[in-house]
Amino acid sequence: MEKQQLIKKITQKKEFSELPKKDVELAFEQFNKGKYLDEEKIKLTRDLLRRVFSAFTSLKLLSLKNKDEEWILKKHFSTRERLPYYKKLYEQLLNDFELGKKLTVIDLGAGVNGFSYKFLKEVKHNLDYVGIEAVGQLVELTNNYFIKNNIKGIVYHESLFDLEKIKSIIKKIKTQKVIFLFKTLDSLEMLERNYSKKLILEIVDLADRIIISFATRSMIKKTKFKVNREWIINFLKDNFNMLDDFELGSERYIVFCKK
Repeated sequence: MEKQQLIKKITQKKEFSELPKKDVELAFEQFNKGKYLDEEKIKLTRDLLRRVFSAFTSLKLLSLKNKDEEWILKKHFSTRERLPYYKKLYEQLLNDFELGKKLTVIDLGAGVNGFSYKFLKEVKHNLDYVGIEAVGQLVELTNNYFIKNNIKGIVYHESLFDLEKIKSIIKKIKTQKVIFLFKTLDSLEMLERNYSKKLILEIVDLADRIIISFATRSMIKKTKFKVNREWIINFLKDNFNMLDDFELGSERYIVFCKK
């Protein structure tokens, strides 16, 4: 079977049906080898895509529901862990931005984090939100929420591997800018090794600061991870000004900017 036919078959499943083609192709190429039968390529690619894009997401979110913010945030495993700490987190991350001056949060790999807008707004009243997310159903879910509640926010359905498109979106924003990469780098590395470094190098000059985060405990067993992530920590220390590094809940946050 031809490559494009296999990719089409992979995306026939609802959970992968609205992923950017670029991301699906990156996953597929890891198994597009002679030792795998076509059915194995399909299964292995779907398994990888599930780990990258669906690990944190309840399938209930892929069918649009008229639910409130807390219900949505609880159905996404990543934001469910963050829910008790949102206000404290955003205070620590955003309080030192200039008062009265508009700030735009650019949320890369946003998931459903746009539903935490009310916590952002409590901390920074003059604020816009721009998300970029690969899962089309989550993009539609969040944008519907923004429209319904007259929120100054939008989520774009784009691949984080489309660097030029990402940079173009960021460059159009003329306010103060902070970029979130919450629990996103591990997923990027699954599809392309060292892409996280490439992405950061390309966007660091376009914002006032970047904030990355990693899970420090497993979602199910809540056991502490032994991984210390020196590969990215040393890269950040060598190339950027480190502004903050702290843990809150089951997440470690690192704040940095260009030198």
